[in-house]
Parts: sequence; structure tokens; C-alpha cells
Amino acid sequence: MGNKAENPSVMYEGNSIVQFIDISKSYDGESLAVKNVNLNVKQGEFLTFLGPSGSGKTSCLMMLAGFESVTDGHILLGGEEINHIPPHLRNIGMVFQNYALFPHKTVAENIAYPLWVRRTLKGEINEKVQKALKMVRLEGLADRMPLQLSGGQQQRVAVARALVFNPQIILMDEPLSALDKSLREEMQYEIRSLHENLNISVVYVTHDQGEALVMSDRIAVLNGGSIEQLASPAELYKEPKNSFVAQFIGENNFLPGTIDNIKTNLCVTHLETGDPVQATPVAVSHVGQKTLLSVRPESIVINPDSAEYQNRFNARVMDLIFHGDHLRARMSVCGNDNFIVKISNEVNRLSPLEVGKEIGIGWRASDCRALDELE
Repeated sequence: MGNKAENPSVMYEGNSIVQFIDISKSYDGESLAVKNVNLNVKQGEFLTFLGPSGSGKTSCLMMLAGFESVTDGHILLGGEEINHIPPHLRNIGMVFQNYALFPHKTVAENIAYPLWVRRTLKGEINEKVQKALKMVRLEGLADRMPLQLSGGQQQRVAVARALVFNPQIILMDEPLSALDKSLREEMQYEIRSLHENLNISVVYVTHDQGEALVMSDRIAVLNGGSIEQLASPAELYKEPKNSFVAQFIGENNFLPGTIDNIKTNLCVTHLETGDPVQATPVAVSHVGQKTLLSVRPESIVINPDSAEYQNRFNARVMDLIFHGDHLRARMSVCGNDNFIVKISNEVNRLSPLEVGKEIGIGWRASDCRALDELE
């Protein structure tokens, strides 16, 4: 496979720091781990590659870093193709999953390492290291060894090392996966705050959708080496383009059905139980097509008394779980015994639910999306 664009720089978009142009990656010369990926990372953007194991997200990051070769296509950094530039000559900072700190070097020496490699003048190194330490709030730990630090502190050292030489972009490969839940959440906000304060571009890899939603400006959802959808967290959550994105981002209730009638903004389906459901057509095109209807648990109301809730059904309460600010109810609806409804404590106080009780539920057609069938 060879390069497709004879002069890829003419495709450069001025507000993009990184461009993937028809990028493919094969490890065995036959199958593709990454398939014809095209995307732009905007200057100052926090973009996340999100997907399950084997989706191609880490391969994309490693090709951008230069640790994996590009099989086909072009990667541009600041408008210049970098396919054949070795990693240490790309102006890219990298934070690895295991931090990759030198155990025999102090915190200051670890942070200074990229400057030594770049033959920075000795007089500048200390100044730049102190500035990087201040960025990550580790000013008093310059002389510590990595093993004397907590996991969160080691993570900050890795971030400081990636920032110290003022790279054009920082890449992060699941850098929080080794931390416990509370520390991971704290570091999510710290990294996001650093990004906003420094206005630096970040490309982040994770399989944790909650992490991606909290930290990202945009998310590229990958599956089988291809981008299923590239959008803001809010758009991915509210308007998934297909069933894969819907089931991967947040929680959904799914009901299999068949299209009976379809218009631009509304379709009528029938479920396997025969019940009719009105929905917004998203990944369906014709009458008779099989579909997977999706509706978020928080979009469902108890005992709807308004005609705007076009879909109304009887439901039996199967289980109730208290979640502090809301109640999570598992119900039997239209043959689905694992239908989840999120109910505010105030609503439940006014009309308490009980396991075994039959109630009415409903949701708007605009909150129900007719998607393609899951493969």
C-alpha cells in the first residue's frame, strides 16, 4: 500500500494542529487494524479516541506519536507530513499508561530528560523544569525519587515531562487506568484544567466512556478500526448515529422492532410484542426494516398525564435500587424484563414505587431513536 495524496499539505486546514488523511494500519499485511480514518484535531482541542479493545484507538495514537508506521495515508502536524519523521524529532509530548518514569532519576531529572535529549542549554533546563513543576503543583518534590511518590504524583510528573519542552500537542494513552476511582476522578479534572489554562492540544485514548464524556471537547468513537461517530460529548449522548454508539455511550433501553411507517422526523414501528412505538428515525430508511429502538432511562416518566408522551405502556416494577439523588427501577416493559427507569427522589416521594406494583410509563417520540440492528 502506498501514499494516496501526492501533496497532502495542500489539504491542510488552518485551525487544525493534526490531520489524519485516509489513514490505514495493517500489522500482518492483510487485515486492517485502522481503516481509512480521516479527522482533524483543532488547535487547542481536547480530542479523545474512545472504543473497546481492538477498536484501533491505540494504533491511531501510536501512529501519531511515531511508534507505529502508517500503512497508508498521511498524518500532518501543523500542516507538515510527519509519516517518516522519527518519534524524538516530532514536537509531541507523550504520557504513557504506566508513566514510564526512570526509577533511578529524581523527579526533576525525569522532567528534564526531554530537554537533555533536545540539547537544551543547561541554563534553561532548571528554569523550564521549575516552571513545569509549578504547572502540576509539585514544586517541593523535585529531589524525590519516583518510588517515593504516590500514583497521582507519578502521573503529574509524567504530565510535567510531556509539557516541559513546549510541544505542539500532547498524547495520553490511558494515563489514569492504574489509579483508584477517587484519584482517577480528581486527575480527570486536573488534566482538563491544565488543558484549559495552557490552551494546549491533547489527544487522549481511553475505553472509559465516563472519562471521555467528562474530559473531551470532541470524542471519536472507534469500532473495528473505523470511526463510528465524531462529535461533542453532548451530541454523542443525545444524538447517537447508530446502535453501536448508543450502547457504548451512556445507558440505553433497547427494544427491537420493525418499521411500519416512516417520514422525515417521525416513524411508527411495532415491537415483537405487537405494541406500536413512535420514534425519531436515525439509522432506518424504509418500511419493513428491522430496527433497534433506544430510549434513555432518564427520558422515561411515571404515569404520564400529557399527550406529548406519545408512547405509553404498562410496566411492572421488578427491582428498586437507591442511588442517593435518584431511584433506579428495573421494570418489565413490552417483554423486556431489564427496562431501566431513573426516578427522582421527589417523584418517588409523591407516589412511592413498590416491587411487584404495576404502573404506567411513557416517553416522547423525540426521545426515542430508531437505530440500526446491532451486529
